[in-house]
Amino acid sequence: MTSDMTERQDNGPSVLITNDDGIASEGLRLLAIAARQAGMRPVVAAPMTDTSGASASITSTETDGRLLFETRELPGLEDCPTYAVAALPAYISLVGVRGAFGGPFDYVLSGINNGPNTGHAILHSGTVGAALTAAGQGVTSLAVSLGVGPDRNFATAAALAERVLPCLMSAPKGTILNLNVPDLAPDDVRGVREASLASFGAVQTNILESGKGYVVTGFSEVDTSSEPDSDAALLAAGWATLTALRPVCQAGDVDLRSLVGDFLTGPIKA
Repeated sequence: MTSDMTERQDNGPSVLITNDDGIASEGLRLLAIAARQAGMRPVVAAPMTDTSGASASITSTETDGRLLFETRELPGLEDCPTYAVAALPAYISLVGVRGAFGGPFDYVLSGINNGPNTGHAILHSGTVGAALTAAGQGVTSLAVSLGVGPDRNFATAAALAERVLPCLMSAPKGTILNLNVPDLAPDDVRGVREASLASFGAVQTNILESGKGYVVTGFSEVDTSSEPDSDAALLAAGWATLTALRPVCQAGDVDLRSLVGDFLTGPIKA
């Protein structure tokens, strides 16, 4: 490592790297390396096991009120503080930005997820949930996911994430950027496009059977042709997609008084 890179890391922004695929994920390791190459000071704190689909749940395992974690070492990141945490990614993000694991942190990066996080289905994503939770605390965040494919080109996603990081650092405080990258070699990715959220995600949930006391669910691929500028459609067409998100916020455009009238101010009668 050159002295210039060492100086940039010493003075660079601190960043928490987490995910929902667990501490052993290759995507997590490559994202941390990408952050370091961008001049950031990464700390890795990720679930001990795969916690995909955890959304923004803040479940953890505690003993006598103490959050449990173990120190680990990842190849190529021997000098990077790394923790396997007995908690879901949103909880790791929450306590991380409040000072755990050597923080507070200037940014949170979540991923690289093994599978896309597109459309309104991001509500259920542990990867995006960690970024949303951090942004809810005012910390600008990036969620990175790799699309479906046979080759698992995590290195492609890491390279694009590194290119996006300067944009992240210029974004308004509390912004979330959601990056999805096709499972292709770098030269085969068509480019990066701004994308709207698709109505669904990569797949749609369907009710296959309904009986007494049970239902059977299934999943089907979504026809993206009706939403050509959506993240799901562009990703399927070989583009990497970037979507700006906001954390949960009040619906200021809804006039509650016109909906419920005097209920808001009138007396409550038994």
